[in-house]
Amino acid sequence: MSDTTASFKANPSNSVNGVRSQFLEYFNSNGHEVVQSAPLVPQGGDSTLLFVNAGMVPFKNLFTGAETPAFLKATSSQKCVRAGGKHNDLDNVGYTARHHTFFEMLGNFSFGDYFKEQAIVHAWNVVTKVFGLPVDKLVVTVFSEDDEAAMLWKKIAGLSDDKIIRISTSDNFWSMGDTGPCGPCSEIFYDHGPDVWGGPPGSPEEDGDRFIEIWNLVFMQFDQSKDGSRVSLPKPSIDTGMGLERIAAVLQGVHNNYEIDLFQNLIAAEEDVYGLKQSEKTLGSLRVISDHLRSSAFLIADGVTPSNEGRGYVLRRIMRRAMRHGHLLGSKEPQMHKLVPALVAEMGVAFPELGRAQASIVSTLEQEEGRFQRTLGRGLALLEDATSSMGKGDVLPGETAFKLYDTFGFPVDLTQDVLRAKGIEVDEVGFEKAMKVQRESSQASWQGAAEGDAVKVWFQTRDAHGATEFIGYSEEASEAELKTIIIDGELATTANEGQKAELVFDKTPFYGESGGQAGDRGEVRFAGGAVFRVLDTQKRAGDVFSHIGEMVTGDIKAGVKALLEVDSVRRSNIRSNHSATHILHAALRNNLGDHVTQKGSLVEEDKLRFDFAHSGTLSQVELDKIEAEVNAVIRQNSEVSTKEMAPDAAIEAGAMALFGEKYGDSVRVLAMGEALEGGDKAYSVELCGGIHVRRTGDIAVFAITSESGVSAGVRRIEAVTGAAALEYLKGKVAIARSIADQLKSTIEKAPERVAALQDQKRALENELSDAKKKLAMGASAGGAAAGPEEINGIKLLTRVADGVPAKDLRGLIDDAKKQLGSGVTVFVAVNDGKAAVATGVTDDLKDKISAVDLVKVAAAAVGGKGGGGRPDMAQAGGPDGSKANDAVDAVRAFLKS
Repeated sequence: MSDTTASFKANPSNSVNGVRSQFLEYFNSNGHEVVQSAPLVPQGGDSTLLFVNAGMVPFKNLFTGAETPAFLKATSSQKCVRAGGKHNDLDNVGYTARHHTFFEMLGNFSFGDYFKEQAIVHAWNVVTKVFGLPVDKLVVTVFSEDDEAAMLWKKIAGLSDDKIIRISTSDNFWSMGDTGPCGPCSEIFYDHGPDVWGGPPGSPEEDGDRFIEIWNLVFMQFDQSKDGSRVSLPKPSIDTGMGLERIAAVLQGVHNNYEIDLFQNLIAAEEDVYGLKQSEKTLGSLRVISDHLRSSAFLIADGVTPSNEGRGYVLRRIMRRAMRHGHLLGSKEPQMHKLVPALVAEMGVAFPELGRAQASIVSTLEQEEGRFQRTLGRGLALLEDATSSMGKGDVLPGETAFKLYDTFGFPVDLTQDVLRAKGIEVDEVGFEKAMKVQRESSQASWQGAAEGDAVKVWFQTRDAHGATEFIGYSEEASEAELKTIIIDGELATTANEGQKAELVFDKTPFYGESGGQAGDRGEVRFAGGAVFRVLDTQKRAGDVFSHIGEMVTGDIKAGVKALLEVDSVRRSNIRSNHSATHILHAALRNNLGDHVTQKGSLVEEDKLRFDFAHSGTLSQVELDKIEAEVNAVIRQNSEVSTKEMAPDAAIEAGAMALFGEKYGDSVRVLAMGEALEGGDKAYSVELCGGIHVRRTGDIAVFAITSESGVSAGVRRIEAVTGAAALEYLKGKVAIARSIADQLKSTIEKAPERVAALQDQKRALENELSDAKKKLAMGASAGGAAAGPEEINGIKLLTRVADGVPAKDLRGLIDDAKKQLGSGVTVFVAVNDGKAAVATGVTDDLKDKISAVDLVKVAAAAVGGKGGGGRPDMAQAGGPDGSKANDAVDAVRAFLKS
């Protein structure tokens, strides 16, 4: 640390509270109204922002002219949160030096009073006189077209041209949106010196820590129209922003915001509460908690409460991320609320709302952490189970991350944080897709439900008539009373011939789609001959069964009796496929390991699809073994049993629950088959509300049709059962017979015949490759003599050949070096218009000439970049094979230089 920075750190006025006070006092003494920080929830009905995320947000209406200012100049230290929506720094907190979910933005504002010159005067006075930063440590940026700002910095600050950096990008041009007020920016940077890596703004090394932005001055100068044109504002304005934590770090001589006094005091309180000391292992978690404590407390103080949507959801995410880090520090009981007094002591004077809301903050944190502690262990265990087969670079499916959120309250960023140490990412797109579906169906648990007013219809139906009684486990036909007719999302009294409608009965044997099992189809027959064809069955409003279809003949009205008949053949096929998924699940776990868990399924009439957690493609040997095991259980023809049990009791008894699935007070426990290793245990025991076969033999036969990857760590098996499986296997036999006929062989001897043809093919390929190599060794580049040429006393052997595979170039280089004894060789092979280049240098010359250098110049000639290898042999490629001879010439030129 330099003497200058040491003096900064020793100065009490450079504490966070001191810096804030000095900033506000300066501008107050220069005629600015000191405006208290606005609440974090945007005021005035502004729905464009989740939270206030910049110092200018509370003054937005003043800048646009929508509101007349009571003062023309203002200054503030504004509370800001960036943890949701477009501006979201949550994922970076704890892992970088300057990211926070909560921060304070110091700023001064002019609403048509002063403009660029006075703004630069104020800025220079604050940084050099109030804060005492040395001039030689400061550089500024201006928008490339803003000659006025550059001139003013020279005039006011006396900065030389090399200290005024022109930036042409949007980094130095600010706009409120696509239209409206906008203007160039000017940023002030502090230079930590050459001992810190990094370069000035605009340079390739600008992301380093040497030059740190401390203040941004926005010159609100233009009004932008929809067509992109700009006109000058009649009253140009000033908006500035200086991160309090960031400038405090500079003044205190530290590079990391978490090392300033405020955070160090909060971390000291954490050490007491969690009973530990800062260390390399604990520091990241301590920093996360200190940051999230601030954002959580201030959001609660501003009226936000944790919930599962909107601002409350963001708050819950922040809180639970901090609480999870408390868990990592060894906390088994709620602890975060005990840190609130330390926060109030640090920030309560500047923000008295903290003190007023202290009791509420403490209570909210304690209750939320209590709830979270109760689900954390189970959620972490399931997350561990879901990722046990994953490794670095894998991606957790978004649906799995959503189930963690939906069932255990794990925000996606918490899941990301847990997995970060393993190098596993989360499919955020998939998560957001699942979240969108959940939001759109928050009042109903069906697919394809109507939106808006139509949703109310189903709840009205349930309120009027109650849940539909499902009798389909034991019945495939039954009489029932028609309770409701819904056409085009609206209640109707009748349904006429030819109309499409949804019918609701008091009871039904039709299964409503759920758990991956397709809904039933069939017919409904009414007295008088009216017939309704059921094309699908869905669950609405949770437990109201909607029979979706059309009136084939006749007219009907609510209140009449009808005979409901399920398509029994289709139901039987679906039942077989569903039961097969349970046996398949157990077979996969038996053969691949307990890490295998179901990640989704689809059970239809003609096929089944089963997704499961596993990394790596299954070999044909594994697939054959799994298929054989499923069929072995099917051949047992053992009875399938179901029991109604409480979920906890069922799981305790050994039933396997699906990851993240929600269950009611009572569940159906399905047991199938007999354990293959003997004993009286069932082969498969799972919780399932679907319809299944009565005996495993009813499935008849099971055949896997495909195995593939869905995403990183998730595989998919598709299969068929019963008659469909027999047709599939017969098709395979027909293909085998056709191949055998073409080979003039029997099916049994076809593999031998194919193997012999493959051997013959490989032999011919080897002969062709040898011929091409010999031709290449005899070919010459650009018509030169077949032998080597000599350049500066070094022998050079070059060859350009068509059709030689790139993989063969290494052998050609080795042969050429032997032929040379001492020298350099370059081969260029052209295939499909592209060039492959290889260079070689004999051992006696490789200390003087590197094959890597040679291959780079050769590759550049054919449009390639780079290249790699060793000093004695290197390879590269390029897209332009027509310039193969140019590559050889490039090597010649290199040797001549």
